[in-house]
Parts: sequence; structure tokens; C-alpha cells
Amino acid sequence: MPADATTQDLRYLRLLSRQFPTMRETYTEVINLEAKLDLPKSAEHFMSDVHGEYLAFEHILNNCSGVIREHMETVFGDAMDDFAKDELCTLIYYPKERLAQLRRRHLNLPNWYWKTLMNLVRLARHVSSLYTRAHVREALPADYASILEELLRSTGPGEVSRHEYHQRIVDSIVENGVSDDFICALCVLIKRLAVEHLHMVGDIYDRGPHGDRIMDRLMAHHNIDIQWGNHDIAWMGAACGSEACIASVVRTQIRYGTLEVVESAYGISLRELALFAERTYRSDEAMTPLDKAISVILFKVEGQLIMRHPNYGMEDRLLLGNLDLAKGTVRIDGRDYELSTCDFPTIDPEHPYELTGEERAVMDGLVASFRESTRLHAHVAFLYEKGSVYLVHNGNLLFHGCVPLEDDGSLTTVTADGVARSGRDYLDWCDRVARRAWHTGDQRSLDWMWYLWCGRRSPLSGRVTKTFERTFVLDQSTWVETEDPYFRLTEDEAVCGRILAEFGLTGGHAHIINGHKPVRQASGESPIKGGAKRLVVDGGFCEAYHKTTGIAGYTLISTAKGLSIKAHRPFLSVEAALAANADILSNTTVIERPTYELTVADTDKGVEIAEQIRDLKALLAAYRAGELPERTV
Repeated sequence: MPADATTQDLRYLRLLSRQFPTMRETYTEVINLEAKLDLPKSAEHFMSDVHGEYLAFEHILNNCSGVIREHMETVFGDAMDDFAKDELCTLIYYPKERLAQLRRRHLNLPNWYWKTLMNLVRLARHVSSLYTRAHVREALPADYASILEELLRSTGPGEVSRHEYHQRIVDSIVENGVSDDFICALCVLIKRLAVEHLHMVGDIYDRGPHGDRIMDRLMAHHNIDIQWGNHDIAWMGAACGSEACIASVVRTQIRYGTLEVVESAYGISLRELALFAERTYRSDEAMTPLDKAISVILFKVEGQLIMRHPNYGMEDRLLLGNLDLAKGTVRIDGRDYELSTCDFPTIDPEHPYELTGEERAVMDGLVASFRESTRLHAHVAFLYEKGSVYLVHNGNLLFHGCVPLEDDGSLTTVTADGVARSGRDYLDWCDRVARRAWHTGDQRSLDWMWYLWCGRRSPLSGRVTKTFERTFVLDQSTWVETEDPYFRLTEDEAVCGRILAEFGLTGGHAHIINGHKPVRQASGESPIKGGAKRLVVDGGFCEAYHKTTGIAGYTLISTAKGLSIKAHRPFLSVEAALAANADILSNTTVIERPTYELTVADTDKGVEIAEQIRDLKALLAAYRAGELPERTV
């Protein structure tokens, strides 16, 4: 320990010595940590905008965005034909379903079991080689941990006895009738080790029917972070009790025909809303009474919210007061436009934003139901635990939508809680106010949850939303939603560089990674923007976007060998995968290839380990200098 070390340093090292009480234990840990720094960087996958498409999302997780097949090629090469590789891949993706097929066909195939187990062990050895034995040990299924640990130990040249030992273990597995269970355990392990870290860059919910099932799957994932999307924040706001978010969420499900996620998945009854709609609105129009009822309620509560917050600058969204039902028009920007319906029996022209008694009863019932849904609250609690507005990780800046910019490329200033904020400070404040809404439920924070969902300067939205026009105005020219300049200006590498610097990132390997705006690959648009400084991972997972994007989602992949993006073809079905080994086909584009294979030392984890090593070496110095005594008992 240096003679000029502070008292605070000694206090810290004294605490550290409780964990490493002897020099031997300390330098053993230093050796272990220094060895970790030289391990290959593990795989990170980035996905966004899955929008409730559970089956496609589940398959992408099962095939690890095509990485399983790549590992298969590395391990088996030409020694295994393509059909056998397809068969083994399908087994890894859906082990329970594939094995059930065999049982239904009453097949007893000891040779198949033996060969399959040996192949899975070989593949598991390969993917586990990227990690320390301690890390692999933590990933092993508890029931078979000791057996798997033995099988994962590679045999070297001439180690006949160990190879025979491994074969005897597999023989015993087959003979004792536990092959199915063991195969499932191996498949889980392979997938677990193939992708170490998953980043979900927003919009888990809406459009597709099973956002809840995606949340269940994410909650079971071994290593995940989430950057909130605007659709996620709407559900979060609804769970917090925001009336505007609740009405928005319900309206979205009605429009996309996915009410089962509200009613069945989360147990939120829409009966009172449906009964009110049927007795209040006409049913002889293209727009259903249910849609009209919730839309009017939405625009009323939004109007009240906007009038509470003139700082939002959204007075142009107060359109219920501009209706002329005698003419069947609404005035927008000084011009009258024809309405798609004049069926507005609950709107008082003198007080257009007041809820009627029945509407208030419906709204109060919905608020209570959203607040009381146990499963929804479990999912939203997980979003808060693992999520944030943005994340800086391994030299990349992750967020869903945008960093609001002015037309000249400068950071937009937004007044929040009476303070002018921009850039990182503004996004930090948005994160704090979202958490405040969850913990306190105060009206101001709840209102900001709605603003984050659809406000024009929201970093999660980044556009002027035209929900009213898209609902009630026939002229589609009014539907155009003006985007934040961010989306245009970040085609320029220099603008991306300034945004990265705002978040403390510099250098040629720093990237912005976001989603939110589907890449129209079918029209020639590329997800690689701003000289590869901005990467957009919204490729349209949702089936509704497939024609627009021409693909069915992206996965951005970061490994020791560099950065690449995979464009996925549409997923057919689990049945097709089982019947014909129908995988999701993916086209890979290499974005960045480093001059050397990256190691743990090149990651944020490596920085943490280096700091731990420095601390431990300081502890060793203190032991050697007699500043601290070793404790051998």
C-alpha cells in the first residue's frame, strides 16, 4: 500500500480484505480475472419493434437469429449433410415438440438417441468454449449439472480413456430412459450460451396479439435489458393509472383486433364500455360503436390533459371544439375537412372536452381494472426493473425513438418541471418522471407518460401524431405525421457523432442503435445510416408491416468478430418447422469487422474487471507493506 494512501483507501481495502483475507486468495483472484479479459467477447443481439408477434419472436430466440446454424457449420462442416443439420437445428429449436413427434410415431431409436446426444454434446462444447467454466457452470440445468460438466470437458489427442468415459455416460443416459429429458437440457444450454445478452430496443406491445406472452418470455431470459418504446410506455402509463394512456391502449387493441390481450391476458373487462357503446352510437357505419366510444373518450381526456399543460405546445390537437356537425366538417389549420361520421351524441359543443356521466363511469371502471390487473403489473414492474429510456453499453447508444433536434441539428430544448432541458439531460429527466409515475401516481407524472407516448418532442415518439385525423377525417392528406428532424439529419455522420458525444461516446466504433421507424428495405432503404454511425433495427416484425418493409424483422449482432445485421424472412409456423425443418431464412450484412477478434477486455465488463484487478493489486500491496494483516483463520 503506498505510504500516501488516504484513510478512505484503507477503509475500502479493509472491507475488500473480508472477501480476500489472504495474499494467496487475492492473487488467485487476480490471475482468474486477468485470464477472463482474454476470453472472446460474447454475443450481443439487438431487436426492436416485435409488436406482439410472439411466434416469430419465439422462433428468433430459438434459432438465436440464425447463429445456431452458423455454429453448426463451424462444428460439423462437410462431415454432416444439410438435411442432418436441418434436423438437428429443428430439434434444438423445438426439442419437446420434436421428441413428442417421435413418441407419437412409437419409434424407439437407441442409435438415433446416442448419435444425437453425442452431436449435441459436441455443439455444446463449442459454444461453451467462449466462457469461463464458472460461467458455464451457472448456466447448467441443475438436474444434470454434474453430468453435463463432465461431458463438456474436451478430450485431447490420445485421451482414449476420457473419450470412452464420455461414451459410457451417453450409453447410460440412453439405457436408463432419460434421453428426452437430457436432450431438452442440452438444447436449452446451447441456446443459453449462443447469445449472452439480448437488448430489446422498444415496442414489445401492440398490433400483434401476444405482447403478454413476449413479456413472459423476456422475464425468463437470462440476460436482458429493455429500452422503452412509445407503445411500451403507453401500457406502463395505463398500469400507473393514466386515463389518456388507458384510452389509447384500449383504442389500439380495438383497431388491430387484439382485444384478447386486454380481456383474456390481463383480465381487464371491457363489458361496460361495450354496453355503453351499443346503446349510444350508431352501428350502421364502417366505424364500430366500440371504436367510436373509446375514441371520443380518448380525445376528451387528451384535451383536458393538453389544456393542463400549455408547455406541451399541443393546442392544435384540440379538435373536438372545431367540429361543425351541421356541415359534417372539422376545422384544421384554418381549413374545413369532411368528417367520416357525424355520430357524436356525447359531445356538448359548449364543453366539448367534458365526459358525460356514463363516460366518466366507464373511464373510472377502466382505471380501476388496469390498476388491479396482477399480471399486467408484474409485466410492467419488469419493464421498470430492466428498462430505461436509453442505455450506453459497450460503446453503443441504445434508445427507441430519437434525441429531439432542431432543423439546424442543435439539441431541442424542452421545459420540464420548469427547467429547460435538452439532449442527455432531457432523456434522463424523462426516465425519472416515468419512474415517478409508477411509484407516486401523481397527475403531473401521469400526464407526462401520455406525452412520452405521443408528444411531438418525446424521445420515444418524435412526431406529430394525427390520431384524430386518422380516426375521423376522410382527407388522408391530413394524416401525414411530421417527424422530428432527427430522423432526417442523422443520415449525416457528423450529426450522429455529435449525438454520441452528448452521451460520452467517441471513436470510430461507437454507434446509435434504435428502432421505431420501419426500414422500407423493399424500396431500397438501408438500416445502416449516417456512415454506419446509426443502425435501425426496426425491420417490421409485425405482419402488418411485411409488405411495407419487404422483410419480417432485423437482428443486429455484435460478436468478437464484429458487427452484422440479419434481415429475416417471414416465419411460417411451428408446424412447418417441425414438418419440414422450415427455419426463418436470414440475409446477413457485415457492418464492421475489427482488425482483431474482440475480447472481454474491449467491453464494459472488461473495464469493470480491470478496475477490480487494480483494487486487488492495491490490496496485495497493502498486505506486503504490512498496512493490513492477513487473516488465515
